[in-house]
Amino acid sequence: MKAYVFPGQGAQFPGMGKKPYDQNPKVKFMFEQANEILGFRITDLMFDGTDEDLKKTKVTQPAIFLHSVIMAKTLCDDIQPDMVAGHSLGEFSALVTTQSLSFEDGLVLVSKRANAMQKACEQTPSTMAAVIGLPDEVVEKICEGITNDVVVCANFNCPGQIVISGTETGIEKACEQLRAAGAKRALKLNVGGAFHSPLMEPARAELAEAIQSTSFHPPICPVYQNVSTQAETNPDAIKANLIAQLTSPVRWTQSIQNMIADGATHFIELGPGSVLQGLIRKINGNVQLEGRE
Repeated sequence: MKAYVFPGQGAQFPGMGKKPYDQNPKVKFMFEQANEILGFRITDLMFDGTDEDLKKTKVTQPAIFLHSVIMAKTLCDDIQPDMVAGHSLGEFSALVTTQSLSFEDGLVLVSKRANAMQKACEQTPSTMAAVIGLPDEVVEKICEGITNDVVVCANFNCPGQIVISGTETGIEKACEQLRAAGAKRALKLNVGGAFHSPLMEPARAELAEAIQSTSFHPPICPVYQNVSTQAETNPDAIKANLIAQLTSPVRWTQSIQNMIADGATHFIELGPGSVLQGLIRKINGNVQLEGRE
């Protein structure tokens, strides 16, 4: 069984999408449609912008969404997924690809999500850190033991690789304790805020209203969502999980394990980069992997 997977924030790179834009009229049409919906030429930033331009959340999220969805809709018409999953932001790409959301509605929601998250980041000094080489339960216990600061596990990416999220001081305390506990690495990431933590509550509340007022349809195949890690097809459940996602951890390891248990043998990453292929290989080295950029 084939599974499509879609990357999240961090997969962007300068020049992303330019080659298919220049070579495929359908790709060009969809990108120009996106420029109109967003009210600015995101293609200029994607094709000719710098790393710094693309790191801005309000640019990064719609750029990755566009790259992923357009690749799926214009270059992979011959491949039908049996199941899909997206890492954080990638969940929106998955839902558009499976026709649960329209392209236009998906892009509008992603843009609103990015702006809401940017505002939440500006309210409290916060960050994230990558933790390598410790069992999940050890990282969780250390985060839970830090008081007077917000520190939580934000991304369960693969065995031995977790991203934690919280206040600046909380992350510093956690990294010190994690290194003392034997972590190979506990390094702060160059991000603007504490994604997938309680500090995203203002963004969650803002996005909830937009999601509830948007039409969702049953997807053409099951969507394994970050919050539940289970196959979802009910639009109401999909909406609830999307809303909860902003303040809940991305349980990628568990989602991929569940997809494999349900029959997935071939994973196709759609979007910029190959990060998800690397993570899936560490979760289960027996599945077939490929990318479509």
